[in-house]
Amino acid sequence: MVALVVVAGLMAPTAADAATPPNNVVYVTNSQSDTVSVIDATTNDVIAAIPVGENPIGVAVAPDNAHVYVANSQSNTVSVIDATTREVTATIPVSGNPIGIDVSYGGTRVYVTDVRKDTVSVINTATNRVIATIPVDRNPFRITAIPYRRVYVANQGSDTVSVISTLTNKVIATIPVGKSPFGIRFAPNGLHVYVANQGSDTVSVISTLTNKVVSTIPVGSSPSRVVVSADNALVYVTLLIPESVAVIDAKTNKVIDTIPVEGAHFGITISPDGTWLYVTNLDADSVSVISTRTRRVVDVIPVGKAPFGIRAANLVPRPRSRPHRLAPTGQTRSPGELGGKLPAVQDGE
Repeated sequence: MVALVVVAGLMAPTAADAATPPNNVVYVTNSQSDTVSVIDATTNDVIAAIPVGENPIGVAVAPDNAHVYVANSQSNTVSVIDATTREVTATIPVSGNPIGIDVSYGGTRVYVTDVRKDTVSVINTATNRVIATIPVDRNPFRITAIPYRRVYVANQGSDTVSVISTLTNKVIATIPVGKSPFGIRFAPNGLHVYVANQGSDTVSVISTLTNKVVSTIPVGSSPSRVVVSADNALVYVTLLIPESVAVIDAKTNKVIDTIPVEGAHFGITISPDGTWLYVTNLDADSVSVISTRTRRVVDVIPVGKAPFGIRAANLVPRPRSRPHRLAPTGQTRSPGELGGKLPAVQDGE
């Protein structure tokens, strides 16, 4: 049955499709079609469907927008997609049950959670090989890599967030959050990490200066995923009950609006230019498009079966191997991170 869905979802590229730049698209993992849909963020049309591994869940985009990485949870692999040709160029075996995935700030590493073995795999993007496996807490589900040599992992089974140093590939802090943390995402300025706690109906706000929770925000029932606006002003959280998106003012840490959206929401992202919010509707095989100006649904895009993860390209692409930002004043550092200027390309990037 899955094979039939995949074949039906394939699209022959047209001249217009080929003209859509990798900097202006959105990627959607269709978990039961074994494909990734590519949406043109200007027209909101699906312009390609790319076959990947079995049961794709997580998706991440390289800082230069040149490659897309997909965690295939049932085939225990990561697919590497060339964003220009929209073809899979490598398939990387990883251990266990890969779910969450993100790319380091410098683009030289990919981090993948294994929800079954309670680890995070580290992939070298130059060789497409796993170079380290890091033990974390129980059932690591989602993951976010911030600019300051940190990776934050939401451990759904232990109600914690693990903080990994990308220089040492070791856990340097474990932060208690709410019950069943599911979604996690950092603010673009790197100063806060937001965690959607599905079991306690809250969002935890973690300061990356102290690696402590500085605020807990009630948002509604079963928050699943979270994304932050480019200006760090607003935080958007998908809620399963009722089916909606909560809008949080990042200055006051209070919900200021709730946007009704049909379907079970398991993914959310913002278009490269900040105009649209895209929300995956798992049980409706579609993606809802929300205007960030009016905060209303303006379109619904049919995609593959059971869309789960979603990620937009970066508005301002960064070259791979760009050095990390310096840590903000007062940030706690591990011993491996102290010292002088670091080279542009290294194991920690």
